[in-house]
Amino acid sequence: MERTEGPLKGTVVVDLSRALAGPHTAMLLGDLGARVIKVEQPGGGDETRGWGPPFVGPEEEPISSYFLSCNRNKESLELDLKSPDGVEQLTRLVRAADVLVENFRPGVLDRLGFSTERLGELNPRLVVCSISGFGHDGPEGGRAGYDQIAQGEAGLMSLTGPGPQEPTKVGVAIGDVLAGMNGAQGVLAALVERERTGRGRVVRTSLLSSIVGVHAFQGTRWTVAGEVPEAMGNHHPSISPYGAFACSDGVLQVAVGGEAQWSKFAGVLGLDAADPRFCDNASRVRHRAELVAEVEAVLKGATRDEWLDRLGGVGVPCGAVRTIDQVYEWEQTRSQGLVLEVDHPVLGRVELPGSALRFAPHAGGEDLPPATGNHLPPPRLGEHNDRVRAWLDGLDQQRSA
Repeated sequence: MERTEGPLKGTVVVDLSRALAGPHTAMLLGDLGARVIKVEQPGGGDETRGWGPPFVGPEEEPISSYFLSCNRNKESLELDLKSPDGVEQLTRLVRAADVLVENFRPGVLDRLGFSTERLGELNPRLVVCSISGFGHDGPEGGRAGYDQIAQGEAGLMSLTGPGPQEPTKVGVAIGDVLAGMNGAQGVLAALVERERTGRGRVVRTSLLSSIVGVHAFQGTRWTVAGEVPEAMGNHHPSISPYGAFACSDGVLQVAVGGEAQWSKFAGVLGLDAADPRFCDNASRVRHRAELVAEVEAVLKGATRDEWLDRLGGVGVPCGAVRTIDQVYEWEQTRSQGLVLEVDHPVLGRVELPGSALRFAPHAGGEDLPPATGNHLPPPRLGEHNDRVRAWLDGLDQQRSA
């Protein structure tokens, strides 16, 4: 099946990456309609094909659910980049491509004969997205990039968890995913620039830069205020009450972001909104422990759903803590196009997490995710070997005609 829709229709992406950060970049571009050709080592392919359990499918061809998560909307081409044929085929791909995505350790692509200078010679319009662990230069630029290592080195684990003595990683490979998103953003900007200049450029990002780039107010707590942030569980360091609170049967999330909301919240719970300890946000932050204790003493008198109804009814932001299965069963999730159905050649009809973007015409009409109903399943290893080579042969014939 061909991709027929999306803002990047007609754009060709060569995906030399593996694991998660680079494949996530290429998948996001594929979601937007680009043709993505994933180049994989013969025999084994992307190492995430072996990451599990869980595996799904028949015993003779177990398929990693990890691989399925970041490789939809791609074609798989097996190439040994150390062989003459592999070099020849990659050269042809580079000449035909608009974008190349790679996340080799710095210097590896150079040793394979495809330095950024060589790529630019082969195709001056090529946009190269290069993702590393800690940056392409600097005193530690050659370090291998693994998400949990980067979460620790970039300070994220020190901000996450129940307290400063228990640094905790985020529950997904957030450094990889953020680097993938930044890579896609950089590629899109470079493609826009190419319309003006006629030339591509190299876009670089890393797990380190992607995590530091989302420190947000926790970063300026140090760089401006000179305060070292610490993990403090499920409560906000600068706003209160803002966090997770125990009810009679579970956990309720509350986000009181201003004084008007505080008055409503206090009114529902029967607290004194004018109490000097709690009369403004700065006071509530200073007396957070006392406030949390008083709030939970009240909340434990009713169920989470009762509080959701009562607080939601007066406009106080609140919510449940859903498990992953509940999220994908939630009608709101499905209404936003966040669950895609694809026909996998081995697994049949399967559901995948969908794109975060939706598009609508200026004149109105229904918002639709990119390429609705026309997504490609993550490919089997080498599934498109013949198809891609035939396409390259056709391009060569056109050039020589």
